[in-house]
This record gives sequence, structure tokens and C-alpha cells, in this order.
Amino acid sequence: MTPPQTVRSATRRLVGLTALRWLPVGLTTPVTVLLAQARGLSLAEIGLLFTLHGVVVVALELPTGGLADVLGRRPVLLAGAALHLASCVLFAVATSLPGFVLAVLALGLGRTLDSGPLEAWYVDSVHRIDPGADVAPGLARHSAADGGGLAIGAVAGGLLPGLLGGSTGAALALPFAVAAVLDLLYVGFVLRLLTEDRPPREGSVRTALAAGAGTVPGTVAGALRLSVTDGPLRLVLLITAAGGVGLVGCELLGPLRFAELAGGRDDGAAVYGTVLAISFAAAAVGAMATPAMRRVFGGSTRVTCAVLALLGAAALALFSGPDLLVVAAVGFALYYVSHGATWPLTSAVLHDRVTAAHRATAVSAMSLSMALGGILGNLAVPVVVRLIGQDGAFLAIAGVVLLSGLACLRLPRTVRAEPVTTDGTELNVV
Repeated sequence: MTPPQTVRSATRRLVGLTALRWLPVGLTTPVTVLLAQARGLSLAEIGLLFTLHGVVVVALELPTGGLADVLGRRPVLLAGAALHLASCVLFAVATSLPGFVLAVLALGLGRTLDSGPLEAWYVDSVHRIDPGADVAPGLARHSAADGGGLAIGAVAGGLLPGLLGGSTGAALALPFAVAAVLDLLYVGFVLRLLTEDRPPREGSVRTALAAGAGTVPGTVAGALRLSVTDGPLRLVLLITAAGGVGLVGCELLGPLRFAELAGGRDDGAAVYGTVLAISFAAAAVGAMATPAMRRVFGGSTRVTCAVLALLGAAALALFSGPDLLVVAAVGFALYYVSHGATWPLTSAVLHDRVTAAHRATAVSAMSLSMALGGILGNLAVPVVVRLIGQDGAFLAIAGVVLLSGLACLRLPRTVRAEPVTTDGTELNVV
């Protein structure tokens, strides 16, 4: 197929490929914890699996970043899709911890490979068609397709086990089998739609990996310097890490909570998939509503952020409260609203504290903080559950989120609309 000839055509390809890429991920999200539990893994072992996935992504995201420039966008996307397909097959057949470890390793590596090439292809294509075109509208549709694919997949993935009439490992593995088929379909569409007319950059795979790996120490050192020397940025990283802990509470304990309230793993998977889809949408709504929320609180970033932290803590406490399915679902979705609305506020503070020369490092620091918060949560939550029970664990996580609200009160009250670079020019990035 020929390359896209108009920006609209390139955008359609981007949106279609994005939705198809994330649909299989959404399918498997509601049942991953339940499948591992049904096949004998403890909550601590499941937490270790999630931790391993986070470590793989954090460690390999930068080293694999240059591959798409060396090999081209399409080969790297295909490699990522193949690894995701392999992970789905491995999850479906895994019966012990080593099998699940292999599945998680394939999943994490695939995630690092396909995290940027499609977006890069789109920007390349748009600039080829019209060098002066604005890529922001297309990238916004890209984000919407991402969330839409996840939401639809989560609903379908939660309902699929019911087709086999039980909560057995075979029933819970069905979404992974369907996801593998969709991955094959995605591969076919990538081969047909993602056309490249630019030669890859000169170099070898080994050179690209080495160059990417060489940036890791500098990125980490830069993140540490920024977090130590700038007070508001330290607070942003702390709040972000607390948000990562809160998400772990939802993703690790949520499937178990809904299975308990629904009376079984199969019904629990269906309910959790639906609630998860609603929560993905709720997070997007929360993010879009952030400017209006800040206006309600007189334009104060710190007050708005603190109120959202209070909402998130209350939502987690509600999730652990009365044994009512509707109450738990409302609490779950409200936490995603809180998290989705907080992120733009803390991001604005971060961008306001750094110049263009340090912006990429600062963003990496924020992503790393979220990942480290998630890793800490994955390790700690199973231990807390063992000591004080599931409800107590939710309350403990709510306490962490509530404490982050105190950190919010020390943020700058407002942020500049247009942060200043080192040479005095202004950047419209907030």
C-alpha cells in the first residue's frame, strides 16, 4: 500500500492501529491477577510478577529507544507485537511461577519496543505531507484511541470467561487466546498500513542499544540532581510516587475484591472488566476537567491538588468499606478520577520548574517516580495484606495518598502559563 497522501489519511491509520494495538491489552487486564491466582500463585508472587514487569520497562525503555531509528518504525512495531503475542500464549499455558515469569518478561520487552515507533511514524508522515502541519490534533485522537481500545477490551475481557461457564484456569485464559488472535490481525494491518519511504538511520542494532544504554546513567543522575536541588520538584516526584502506590492497590487488589463481592472469579472478572473500562474513561474525564476544578479553587494548584488527594484517599477507603458491589465500583472509579485530574497539575508544576535543556530529564524523573512507586507498592501490598488483611491494606494505601495531599499544600500556588528557557524565550508547553 502507498504511504498516506494527506494528514487526514495518516491520522486515520494512526487511530486505527492504536485502537487495535491496545484492544488486546484491555482484553487481558481484568483477568491477569485472577488467572495467576487460579493456577496457584500467591498474592506475593503476583506482586513480584508486576514488579518484574515494571523493572523490565524501566530498565529497557531507553536502551531500546534507538532501534526504531536504526531498523525503521515497522520492524520494531512488528517485533513488539510478536512479543505481546508470545506473552499472551505464555500466560494462557502457564501453570507455575516460572511460566508466568517468562510471560511477564515477553510482555515487558514488547512494551518497550512498541512504546514510540507508531507515534514517530505518524509525525514523520505528517511532516512529509505538510512540513508546517500541526500534529497535536492527530496525537490527541491517538490518545483517545488508546483509551478507547483499553476500555472496550476491558469490558470484553471481563465477560469472555463466562462463555466457558466457570472460573477455571481455562476460562480465565480465554481472553489471552483472543488477544493473541487480535495481535495477529494487528501484525497484518501494520504490514499493510504502516509504509515507510525514509531510509533507516545508519548504524547497527548493537550501536543503537549501546547508545540507548549509555543515556541511562545520565538520565538517572539528572533526575537525582533535580529532585535534590528543587523543593517543588521533590514534592512532584513524591506525589507521583504516591499515585503509583494507589494504582497498585487498585490493579493488584481490585480483581480480588470484585471477585469476592461478585461471588466468584468468573462473575468477578466480568464486573472488574466493566468497572475498569468505566474507570479508564473516568480518568480521562478527570484530566479534561482539571482546568475547571482549578478555577473553582481560585486558580490554586496546591489547593486543587490537595482536594484531589483527599478525594483519592476517600475513594480507596470507600472501596474497602461496605461489602456492596456498587459502593466498591464507585470508589474504584473515583480514585481514577482523582489520579487522572492530579497528573496535569503536577506535570504543570514540573514544567514550570525546569528549562528546555532539562525538560526531558525531568519528565523521565516523573515517569521513573511513578514506576518506583508502583514497584514499592507491588512489594509491600502483599505483605500488608498478610499482616492486616485486604481491607486494612486499602486503608493503608489510602493513608499514603492522603499524606501526599499534605505535600500538595506545599506546592507553588500557581504556575506560569509560559515557562521561560535559559535564553529568555518562552515555551507554550503548560
